[in-house]
Amino acid sequence: MGAAQSLVGPSPLSLLVDAIEQLSGARTIEQIAEVVRTSARRMSGADGVTFVLRDGQFCHYLDEDAVGPLWKGRRFPLETCVSGWSMMHRQTVVIPEIRDDARIPQDAYSPTFVRSLVMTPVRPADPLAAIGAYWDHPRQPTDEEVEALSMMARATATAIENVQLLSSLEQSLARREALIRELDHRVKNTLAATLSIANQTLPTATSAAAFVESFNGRLMALSRAHEILAHRDWAGATLSECLDRVIRSAPELDQGRLRLNADCGVIANETAVSLILALHELLDNARRHGALSAPFGTVDLELAFANDRFRMTWTERGGPIVSAPARRGFGLRLAEMGLARDLGGKAEVRFGSEGMVYALEAPVSVRIMPIAKGATAA
Repeated sequence: MGAAQSLVGPSPLSLLVDAIEQLSGARTIEQIAEVVRTSARRMSGADGVTFVLRDGQFCHYLDEDAVGPLWKGRRFPLETCVSGWSMMHRQTVVIPEIRDDARIPQDAYSPTFVRSLVMTPVRPADPLAAIGAYWDHPRQPTDEEVEALSMMARATATAIENVQLLSSLEQSLARREALIRELDHRVKNTLAATLSIANQTLPTATSAAAFVESFNGRLMALSRAHEILAHRDWAGATLSECLDRVIRSAPELDQGRLRLNADCGVIANETAVSLILALHELLDNARRHGALSAPFGTVDLELAFANDRFRMTWTERGGPIVSAPARRGFGLRLAEMGLARDLGGKAEVRFGSEGMVYALEAPVSVRIMPIAKGATAA
């Protein structure tokens, strides 16, 4: 009895169970396609099987197992092939003779061996694939054959959803790891910047109170920069946002003592930090020692793009007569060298009877570039 059973071969049910087990271990669409094409053919006794993925408005014949070539690797519009009809109408198609059915694109089928077929959608409620079984002679597939293909399609739908879920999970984990690395990098940079500010502020402080005031001001400027960048998911900032955090909140702007003329532009993360810190130092220096410390002193700030160059000019007038200090303080060094270095340009600080002038020029690059008129920053 056992020998007779072995001659008959595995039953359709055992083949289906074996296919489900293999599908449960599939980790890619290609692995699913391999299981489907081989198992479905053995279960149905068909002369050929195809596995078709829905790709937007197209059918992608991903894989096949057949006595002759079919359409592996090709894509067809949904409305021009039987697999597309099956997915769009969310139902199984049974065609005993392809020459008698208007849904068959005869030009596509005539070079093949196919004379009859069954096409069943994968996940009928919202089809994402189809399984086709083909025979080389006209025949009416049995109810058992159609049901077996339908059960295979149901198992395939679960396998595809598992693969999609696994892929989504892997992507989420990869994003999480990338975010952790990025956060670690940003925290270290922030701590390094804070430590540098403290070390540079301390030697020039005349008292503990003066140190606290200067350090807190610089730390708040750093915080403002990080607030902008965090709001934009660390995808850079605009010049307007940088100015809003430093210049446009200054009361001198409303009094007409601080005049602003700025083109629209975008600026990279680290450069935005340098720009905000530099603007803070220039404004703080003007209030303490420069034009804004005098009753009628003014400051003109211009940020402009021209001929592939970016220029920033801070011009003080009407303040006390100033001369070049014997030793540059941290604030002026930051404005003169830090921002210029980040932009790959040059900066100069000049002192005269009218007041201090800060002039920076740098090439337009990914670090800083204009925004075309009518466009908006991403």
